[in-house]
Amino acid sequence: MIKKVALVLAVVLVLIQFIRPAIHTTFVAQPKDLFALHPAPAAVQEKIRDACYDCHSMNTRMPWYAQVQPIRWWLADHIREGRQHLNFSQFADYPAKRAARKLQESIDEIRDDEMPLPSYTWIHTDARLTAEDEKAITEWLASVRDQIKAAGAESPSR
Repeated sequence: MIKKVALVLAVVLVLIQFIRPAIHTTFVAQPKDLFALHPAPAAVQEKIRDACYDCHSMNTRMPWYAQVQPIRWWLADHIREGRQHLNFSQFADYPAKRAARKLQESIDEIRDDEMPLPSYTWIHTDARLTAEDEKAITEWLASVRDQIKAAGAESPSR
């Protein structure tokens, strides 16, 4: 009986490898990207890319284990959800108020150690933020937020 169950599980595991959700990624420069609109210091940009961009942009670096089902399903759903909350690759599409709010939410989540997710930093050690990283990132995000608010106050059409 155990052999039959193991065989069925093995067959199911093999068959689900053919059901592969699409995870749309690109590594072409995105004209609507946050950094295209608001250049950041190299160290800040690198750390934001390492800690945030896999789930919150179209520049997702897929690890080798993303080729295995059902892990890919979980990752695809996680990335889709992350992009729904905030997509740095489409930052120019956000109206000024929403963009400023998204940046403030990012600041709050970084300060509260909610982002990047512990489950992500456990595997992706380069995404871990030191106190200095957090300070540099949140200060830069706050400066961009303030620029957006100031520009939004000058131009109510956006």
